Amino acid sequence: MTEDNSQTEELRKNTPGRGVTPEAHTIEPSTPEEFGLVQVWWGDGKGKTTAAMGMGFRAAGHGFRVHMLQFMKGGADSVDAVRGEYNAVTAMPGYSYENTGHYGWHGLRDGSDDDDHRAKARGGLERATELLAAADEVDLDSPLPLDGPPEDGVHMVILDEVLYAVDQGLLDEADVLELVDAKPDNLELVLTGSHTKPEYVYDVADLVTRVGKEKHPIDAGQRARRGTEY
Repeated sequence: MTEDNSQTEELRKNTPGRGVTPEAHTIEPSTPEEFGLVQVWWGDGKGKTTAAMGMGFRAAGHGFRVHMLQFMKGGADSVDAVRGEYNAVTAMPGYSYENTGHYGWHGLRDGSDDDDHRAKARGGLERATELLAAADEVDLDSPLPLDGPPEDGVHMVILDEVLYAVDQGLLDEADVLELVDAKPDNLELVLTGSHTKPEYVYDVADLVTRVGKEKHPIDAGQRARRGTEY
């Protein structure tokens, strides 16, 4: 083997798949070896939910059970009733979602009632508490059925926009901290939302990512687009 070929081979060893394009395999129930962290994704930039969902797809692709519970995203006249991500999640083995939001957006003059938003958010909090309690009752060190309901246990829970619900006064900071405290040791908990720094979760979070806006077409009047925002 020439020196150039030797160097190429050495570099290939450090690439995903060692330079070999992987073949798709059937997704079978499996168990994460190192789950159990608390992740926080916040900031005024686009991509918090997208990143969390993408990580959920990655986990589900390994055969882990994932559930996403969304706060505050009950729909609006600017988006389709069924968003693209819902279709994709439904088609993915081991991945499920539910939405506890109310139509419209809290604090905006869109015809929706702020008290209804608050009630929906409290309902979402109760549902999140139920999911964490259910996960605490099962053996998360064992594979879970991919087609089972989330009440039968999940390895990863994504609470999308829960931090923004705190920003809007629909939930309290203490509510989020209680959820973190109730998390089973080996369940991965992902919290998203908030345009302002959620300092109250920093001491209990293992990973904190700020998604910052440099430029956004919404500032020039661009509405949400199918396939990118929904």
